[in-house]
Amino acid sequence: MLTPELQALANGFGLSASLIVAIGAQNAFMLRQGLKREHVFTLATICFVSDATLIALGCAGFGSLVQAHPSWVHAVTWIGSAFLIFYGARSALAALQPRPRVLEAAPKNGGTYRKAVLTCLAMTWLNPHVYLDTVLLLGGIGGRYPAEPRVYFALGAMSVSCLWFYGLGYGAGWLTPLFHKPLTWRVLDAVIALTMWLIAGLLLSA
Repeated sequence: MLTPELQALANGFGLSASLIVAIGAQNAFMLRQGLKREHVFTLATICFVSDATLIALGCAGFGSLVQAHPSWVHAVTWIGSAFLIFYGARSALAALQPRPRVLEAAPKNGGTYRKAVLTCLAMTWLNPHVYLDTVLLLGGIGGRYPAEPRVYFALGAMSVSCLWFYGLGYGAGWLTPLFHKPLTWRVLDAVIALTMWLIAGLLLSA
């Protein structure tokens, strides 16, 4: 029989895994960067550290504080939805561009790196789903545990984020041969656009 600490660890791992695997803004972006093999380590680290920080804040009690101020949730929802709509439009335009696109080597200029980092930060910190999953849901459930099991719950949730984002970024390389075909890029961009718009629509209609 598991100790309370190990049970909390397993619960945090399982709940976090069920939330993070769903296709979302972060996952779609990391998949695309992984396929292009552009700045994978940096971007995966940003996603993981951001998730770990938000999970820690939620389990420390910040989730309950946010729930007590609905106006904060509404502000984040509107800002994040606007960003998702904009990024979805960019992906839709990429899917419709007349010149076929194939997988190319990553550019070596600093502007591309900065752009990727800023986009990754926006996908994380302007995405309401991230706050709902980490701060409110995981934090709300983790906050119900006593002090020591709560730490294990948070560690279990954080470990999923670590495994997922690094695995998604580097594992996407296995799909590289498929993405030498221009049609595959069009399909991916179209799926990303629809995903972003669907998330934004669900947030605005909630």
